[in-house]
Amino acid sequence: MNPNEPKILTRDVEASVVPVGTKVTLQKGEQAYVTQSLGGSYTVVVNGNMFRIADQDADALGFEAPAKAATPAAPAGPVTQEQIEKQVWEALKSCYDPEIPVNIVDLGLIYDCHLAPAGENSFKADIKMTLTAPGCGMGPVLAQDVQNKLLSLEPIDEANVEMVWDPPWNQSMMTEAAKLQLGLM
Repeated sequence: MNPNEPKILTRDVEASVVPVGTKVTLQKGEQAYVTQSLGGSYTVVVNGNMFRIADQDADALGFEAPAKAATPAAPAGPVTQEQIEKQVWEALKSCYDPEIPVNIVDLGLIYDCHLAPAGENSFKADIKMTLTAPGCGMGPVLAQDVQNKLLSLEPIDEANVEMVWDPPWNQSMMTEAAKLQLGLM
């Protein structure tokens, strides 16, 4: 994928304006420059503005829509909370800020992840997360992305995502790998 090579939208497609999160429709025939393709979404620039397009709309950019990821087979016997916790953190690492090519876990945006049994071999996930800036309108989009990814895990029957602002996020919350990737080390 060459970000300098435009993609011509093959159909009208719903997108979210970055960073405000407003839903808009990009029109068939417009030129889109793909700047990021991570975590199942595309960040594009159209007419000088940045937008996020969901993976199920990849065909509008001329890409093949990704096949549904196979859900890992449930282990024989009862599922342990430790096994589910590992799956939850892996799912969280597949969520990306549309402006920053680092997952939300390594960015330090996940403040708390609590699992509670919700029945036999089912769990409820409660997530507390923040954003890099409180005024970012992409908060609801990212929270929905987190919730959708968690609910796609077979043992998760309920996922609640709460936006919190205390403590305020800062760069020291990022992992060393994230800082290195962003040229901050």
